[in-house]
Amino acid sequence: MLRFVLVLVLAAVVVYGVFWVIDRRRQMPPANDVRRGPIGPDDDDDFLRELDRRPKN
Repeated sequence: MLRFVLVLVLAAVVVYGVFWVIDRRRQMPPANDVRRGPIGPDDDDDFLRELDRRPKN
């Protein structure tokens, strides 16, 4: 009887683990969905163009 309970618990843990992995993989963003952080002002062409237009003191 004890072996049956242990096998049942082990099977439940394995099934839970499989569903947990499936759920985690579904929540992950796609590999090609690259999140980019903010770019620096020296990378922004509009910002650099505006600096050239401002009057210099």
